[in-house]
Amino acid sequence: MRAKSFFVFTLLLAVGAIRAQSPTPIVVQAVSGTPVTSTSSKPAAAASTDDHSIPDAIKLLEQIKAANDEVLAKQKAALERLTELQDAADQLRIFAKRG
Repeated sequence: MRAKSFFVFTLLLAVGAIRAQSPTPIVVQAVSGTPVTSTSSKPAAAASTDDHSIPDAIKLLEQIKAANDEVLAKQKAALERLTELQDAADQLRIFAKRG
């Protein structure tokens, strides 16, 4: 009787382990920037709005580039200051060892 109950218990644990190891697949749909339509009037309207949005996008990219250039200039100045501080600290260490 003990052997039978031990076998049933082991079988239940094995079945539980098998179910735990094979999860159901999750399907995620891809995100697209523009919805696909079958009418011919929609693409023409989208093309006309794209003509207006391209110069706006270029202006936005130029603004982003200018902001990035400002950040890079600030970082370069900070790096130069840090380099100068490092050199000064090295000189202080040298003079401290001599004195």
